[in-house]
Amino acid sequence: MSQIKSSKKFKWALDFNQKNRTPTTELPSPPGYSQSANANYTESSKDTDSNLLLIKKLWDVALGPLKQVPMNLFIMYMAGNSISIFPIMMVGMLIVRPVKALFATQSTFKMVEGTQAIGQKFVYFIGNIVNILLALYKCQSMGLLPTHSSDWLAFEEPQTRVEHIGGGMSLI
Repeated sequence: MSQIKSSKKFKWALDFNQKNRTPTTELPSPPGYSQSANANYTESSKDTDSNLLLIKKLWDVALGPLKQVPMNLFIMYMAGNSISIFPIMMVGMLIVRPVKALFATQSTFKMVEGTQAIGQKFVYFIGNIVNILLALYKCQSMGLLPTHSSDWLAFEEPQTRVEHIGGGMSLI
């Protein structure tokens, strides 16, 4: 039964077991392809393509700290304002990472040359400064920064809170 071949062929069926294969000499070009565009592609265009790719990659590196701002805001919100180990570690990392990045700016942009190098370094610097300011704001909201004179002078009275809120009700 396996010896009997069906004489009916479907139009979508391909027979790869043909003995008399005719090699096709030229396939038609796909839509949108032109030979003239391929002939104009030279080494100089390869160089400009690699330069554009390098510039794009360096702009991605420069914008990296600014792209971290929403994530850092979410981490600050989730850590809360209590003084415990988890929020302290989060604030510590919020401060340490941008400071390390600022000290490593030259090594990060060591391959940068050209007109956009200053702009890329400036955007990178501003992004890290924004992240440091977010960390300092979190420290201030947790009460870790000495912002009142009573924080460093013993004879000054500490600031008293005017109102305490808990659970949506006033506790005064």
